Amino acid sequence: MTDGDFGLLSPVSASPAVAALTGDRALLAAILDVEASWAAVLEGAGLVPAGSAAVVAEAASVEYYDAASVAERAQGGGNPVIPLLGDLRARVRELDTSGIGASKAVHATLTSQDVLDTSLMLLAHRTASAVLLDVKRTTTALATLAEQHTDTLCVGRSLTQHALPYTFGLKAAQWFQGVAAAGARLESLEVPVQFGGAGGTLASSTKLTAGTDSTPFTLADSLAAELGLAPVPAPWHTNRLAVTALGDGLAALIDSFGKIAADLLFLSRPEVGELGEPLAAGRGVSSAMPQKQNPVLSVLIRSAALQAPGLAAQLHLAAATFNDERPDGAWHSEWPALRQLLALALGAANQLRELTEGLRVFPDAMRRNLGISGPLLLSEGVQAAVAPLLGEDGKQKLQGVVDETLKAPAAEQSRIYTKLLREAVPVDKLSDAELEALLDPASYLGEASEISRRILAAYPDYAGTSKGATRG
Repeated sequence: MTDGDFGLLSPVSASPAVAALTGDRALLAAILDVEASWAAVLEGAGLVPAGSAAVVAEAASVEYYDAASVAERAQGGGNPVIPLLGDLRARVRELDTSGIGASKAVHATLTSQDVLDTSLMLLAHRTASAVLLDVKRTTTALATLAEQHTDTLCVGRSLTQHALPYTFGLKAAQWFQGVAAAGARLESLEVPVQFGGAGGTLASSTKLTAGTDSTPFTLADSLAAELGLAPVPAPWHTNRLAVTALGDGLAALIDSFGKIAADLLFLSRPEVGELGEPLAAGRGVSSAMPQKQNPVLSVLIRSAALQAPGLAAQLHLAAATFNDERPDGAWHSEWPALRQLLALALGAANQLRELTEGLRVFPDAMRRNLGISGPLLLSEGVQAAVAPLLGEDGKQKLQGVVDETLKAPAAEQSRIYTKLLREAVPVDKLSDAELEALLDPASYLGEASEISRRILAAYPDYAGTSKGATRG
């Protein structure tokens, strides 16, 4: 067994699927893909010997290279591109059996920042695509929950206290809105190619293309097309908006995950019991207490949400201190922050997808908890409907009913509120039947159903279809 970082202390992203897209080997593959694509661009423009691109492409197979060795030797030049290029050129010369001079196509006119920035953008593009696949499955599950539970009553909470009657359908729709809006934002971001040469002037590529139909800008556009990245009008090597925008998009998405996890951690407490994570053998176990079923998916998702803002802030700190035409450390500090954001987003997206697709919903517990505050939850609506019936001091009288009710033990408050309210309002102004209807929580949901419908309609690409959640 070799030494290495396997994510023992990063369980949210310790997954082969995450490592395959964000790990050292994935980054190495992205760098090699950039170099191979560049060789193809140069050959297509007639700037290197015919056949060079095929040799470079064969040499650029990641299996040929030792990530640990490259990482160790990267200390010599400050980035992994430099030692990898030495290995790549040696491999190209070895494979160039016809002697066409294919090594001339490796890295010609590029600089390390061109390659590493573009490689990280490529890594981000690939990872974000995988993240969005999980996101859309999550939003499909949430949309289904919203539709299935349009009329499922629960209690809305404000500053930890019972506030108003609510529906679980609206709660699921609001979760959906957060994830769908952040997903759409991430999906809309352009992930650009980087191409500036040694100092950002494109001097060497200008010399290379002199007297040809190509320009440095057409080569850059061709490289973007080869890699599936966005073209750019000019080098952006000292302007890091591409990086910070990507970081912000990832952090915002993880924020939306964190909101759901925070709610689920509360709602799955035994004394609340409104929701439950999907059950799976070996998940949620305790090393000491065999009866425990810890909400570990929510715990891991929340851990990602607690880490992401700091990583996004690191990207902004780097961008704000990106001095000269190649900075002394700020650029280097971007790399681990961006890659960790990608890993957290992918790991948490996978866990949230599993959580929402298998979420257990317990409507009876929701109704039970709604009943704890009982008709007191309707006091806002009661005041609006009844105060005019009681004259100018109607509001004060009704507030007095509430104040007197709150002096009683919680278990007695529903009964006492109803009794005091009945005593305060003459029957000839409000019948028993009318009072009962006024105190029905289903009568004071406002536009909950329409809000849910509008939210889902606003993101049709994210609503999809799903088997929905398991009812408890």
